[in-house]
Amino acid sequence: MWEIISEAYKNSFNYLTAIVLHPLRGGTISPFYFLILASLFIWGLEIIWPWREKQKIIRKDFWLDAFYMFFNYFMFNLIIFSALNNTTAFIFSNGMEAIGLPSGHLIDFMSGMPTWSRILVFFLIYDFMQWGVHNALHRIPFLWRFHRVHHSVQEMGFAAHLRYHFMENVVYTLAKFITLSYLLNISLPNIGWLYALTTIIGHLNHANFKMPYGPLKYILNSQRMHIWHHAKKLPDEHPQGMNFAISLSIWDYLFGTYYEPYDGRDIELGFQDVEKFPKGFIAQQIEAFRKR
Repeated sequence: MWEIISEAYKNSFNYLTAIVLHPLRGGTISPFYFLILASLFIWGLEIIWPWREKQKIIRKDFWLDAFYMFFNYFMFNLIIFSALNNTTAFIFSNGMEAIGLPSGHLIDFMSGMPTWSRILVFFLIYDFMQWGVHNALHRIPFLWRFHRVHHSVQEMGFAAHLRYHFMENVVYTLAKFITLSYLLNISLPNIGWLYALTTIIGHLNHANFKMPYGPLKYILNSQRMHIWHHAKKLPDEHPQGMNFAISLSIWDYLFGTYYEPYDGRDIELGFQDVEKFPKGFIAQQIEAFRKR
């Protein structure tokens, strides 16, 4: 176990060092600099073509969200997550063997598929899994404690996309490991561009950017749809939230959680008593563990 943990820390440190010191790795831009460039580009769109014109360029909590962005994307993985992820996989596999189940995957239906169809199926299942986890974060009180950090945003902007409690990393990755790796044996490590695309979609969902989606709104999540997800006052028909889409909006249409009664540009964001929620990064992380 110690060997797994130490190896995970070493690999994480080497990876973080490599993507910071080498902007172009293997002919492609490193994730670290891609995140910076994508964020600057979408922030530029917010400045040039704002949706909420009265909102300041440096909006409320702008720098807090910028810190969250780099912490959740890079620093948390180095501090604890990589080691936790590897040890969880080790314990889970051994636990399955102990109860008589395979330590590897249960179903393998993608091995004979063409690459393009494997990527498409992976993306659909992955996004649906995320939609389900996001739904659970709102409906299970214990998980909502962590998800409240994301909903403490009161002025929306691109960087709010990555303001979330570190425990959400654990919940999403555990769900991804069980559904994609263990149950379905779906593993496509060499599609960094797909993760880059979902990062851009997530940034745009939260951006203060006047972007008409037209018919694409029935496929892709948009800022006009997602703003209602952050509404402070929830409608009677959706008392635990709505519009749980991550990248694809189709799941909300299919399962009846879509809600967009009118242009929500100026609606109030947050949750009840959000004004009393801690303002700093460390205080927000601790708040979720407080006894209620």
